[in-house]
Amino acid sequence: MAQGEVIVRFENVSFEYGHNKPILDDVSFPVRRGAKLTLMGQNGAGKSTIFGLITGALKPEDGNVHIGKGVSIAISRQVIPRDQLELTVLEFFEKCFPKKVYDIDPKIDEVLEVVNLHAPHDRIIKSFSGGQQARLLLASALIQDPDVLLLDEPTNNLDKAGIAHLTDFLKNYEKTCIVISHDAEFLNSFTEGVLYLNIFTRKVEHYVGDYFAVVKQITAQIEKENMKNAQLAKEIQANKDKANFFAMKGGQMRMVAKRMREKAEEMEEAKVDIRKEDKTIRAFTIPAQPEITGEILHISSFTVLKNHKPVERTAKISLKRKHHLLLAGPNGIGKSTLLEALATGKAKGTKIADGVRIGYYRQDFSTLDFNDTVYQSLARAIESVDGKLDEERMRAVAASFLITSDVIYTKIGSLSEGQKGLVAFAQLVLERPGLLILDEPTNHINFRHLPVIAKALSQYEGAMILVSHVPEFVKQIRIDEVLDLEK
Repeated sequence: MAQGEVIVRFENVSFEYGHNKPILDDVSFPVRRGAKLTLMGQNGAGKSTIFGLITGALKPEDGNVHIGKGVSIAISRQVIPRDQLELTVLEFFEKCFPKKVYDIDPKIDEVLEVVNLHAPHDRIIKSFSGGQQARLLLASALIQDPDVLLLDEPTNNLDKAGIAHLTDFLKNYEKTCIVISHDAEFLNSFTEGVLYLNIFTRKVEHYVGDYFAVVKQITAQIEKENMKNAQLAKEIQANKDKANFFAMKGGQMRMVAKRMREKAEEMEEAKVDIRKEDKTIRAFTIPAQPEITGEILHISSFTVLKNHKPVERTAKISLKRKHHLLLAGPNGIGKSTLLEALATGKAKGTKIADGVRIGYYRQDFSTLDFNDTVYQSLARAIESVDGKLDEERMRAVAASFLITSDVIYTKIGSLSEGQKGLVAFAQLVLERPGLLILDEPTNHINFRHLPVIAKALSQYEGAMILVSHVPEFVKQIRIDEVLDLEK
């Protein structure tokens, strides 16, 4: 097939989840061979739905999704499915194919080389760090050698080196690629166009240009729409005022008044649905456990992984109230393992003071019960501290994290990854911990929320340990000490 020909085409596609949640309305757009596109849109607009329609996992209510004859598609999802975490590396890659692939081992080694990961084929998936799992997800799509590569938040959990490696790969990638990501610098390095999913019109708008240029175009379009609506609003009010004036005159003037009202109604219909910015979570505080004083956590030694083998290191770290520690080091060195050991009280060479409540934000959200509703999860958090449910406070905290009445009775497992993150933060607020342990708290979170979260963490008055590979986020937080596991 020739470079530049259309290989994916949406033709008047409509889709909804039940009758209450329309996502796409009569959407049409083409994707050409060799294109490198970003899929943009607000949280909940339906970006992952579009991926599902392209892969065939979802079917449109109306219209058609045309895939070119013989065109293969592979997707790198945000997270490894929970039912695949117990698989070995070999079994994980075997599941990428509908039929048995003979001599798959050299193919696995080749694709792991591409994503810069060394992984024995008998190693269990859940033993890898979040960043290593992100690389495995990418590799699982690449090993299929697809004509169309779909990447859903591929930089989540990746360290600086991992993002640089992925960026170089995509710059040189010659096949079609569509990416969902909140990382603007990463997107701008290779994007040639943007598919913008407008949450209000439920249409997809196609823009050409690099990411930053397209964002400028969209911003200019919003300003233009605002100005047009403001002008129309003035004219509508003027016509209504005239209609009222002529109506009071009586007689034939009433016909003039009627025409004025009809003109005002026409103008109302001419107003466009303006793209509003995503709502941002409200400023919040994570209250620290008040009765804890003195040393909260002491670390005299810890374990790191070098070439997949544990190595003991000594340290002299003492955390008291208002002391914030940043844990640094590359993917796979054991940061998440150390945080989990601390949170569960199993870390050798560490001592947590008696009575300290631990608030633990896990990057895979496994501290949440996916079978619980949001209501049950938050109720349990508040009852674990207060012994009883203060429903008014719980709902107020939930609302500040955009957890509205239509979301609060949803099961955790049915939420988007970003919504799970907001539930996890709401839990921390209700738990009032003395020690806060945070593992990649920016993953899946809308970039508009990040300054609010950074401010809350800066102002937290308990002891805190943070792991984050996002320098712009870390810069906004008060950090008192850095422990680099590599050094």
